[in-house]
Amino acid sequence: MINDTLIKRLRECQHLAIVTGAGISAESGIPTFRDALTGLWETYDAEKLASEHGFREDPSLVWGWYEWRRHNVLQTKPNPAHKIIAQLEKQLPKVTLITQNVDDLHERAGSTQVLHLHGSIHQARCLECGAPYNYPQYADKPDSFSFPEQKLEPPHCECCHGLIRPGVVWFGESLPVDVWHYAEEAAEECDLMMVIGTSSLVFPAANLPLLAIGRGTPAIQVNPTDTQLSQVATFNLKGKAGVILPRLYELAFITELGMKC
Repeated sequence: MINDTLIKRLRECQHLAIVTGAGISAESGIPTFRDALTGLWETYDAEKLASEHGFREDPSLVWGWYEWRRHNVLQTKPNPAHKIIAQLEKQLPKVTLITQNVDDLHERAGSTQVLHLHGSIHQARCLECGAPYNYPQYADKPDSFSFPEQKLEPPHCECCHGLIRPGVVWFGESLPVDVWHYAEEAAEECDLMMVIGTSSLVFPAANLPLLAIGRGTPAIQVNPTDTQLSQVATFNLKGKAGVILPRLYELAFITELGMKC
């Protein structure tokens, strides 16, 4: 429930840290990781599709699956929740946006500095030397891409001829060190934490709200269902982020009572 205390906290916030998860992208039509394994991919083990071992064992299967996902992302659009988060960046003195999602909907909504804890599906790189891979122009045109129900060979690196791998964090891999450092720093320094669309089950990302709460920082959770965070969050807003965030923003910054001086 949005109350006066919450509105006051948001309006007076100096440094807002936001953690987003699969739920916010699901509202734009991007299936969560497990949902994406249904249909064409239901016979495959998730770890075979999201591990270096699985990629080396069957690179065409894994590359094809990520290309299928990537082109699904390209056909989606940011929803009102993504857009309000971008607006908060303009409204408040400091906003640190941390996402567990590998899509680019935050950037397309207007957020300028996004910490991708689990990498980006749009930033592939060489499996061997780490050189970045530039997708050919046609690959960014969803209408020109129709993924067949078969495997898709990955390209090779121009530097060392190694296989190009998706730019996401797989099972068994560490989070990007610099990204995690900034995310942890934000959790320790912010004066308000907002957690949107995540189950709070995936570690170490799930530790970030706990870091903030542990030092007395209020935490807002926005989620359609209860999560592990529900018991300790200061404010639990139950429902879709695309509905709740616009209303919260309106009450804090647009209505007569909420207008900043």
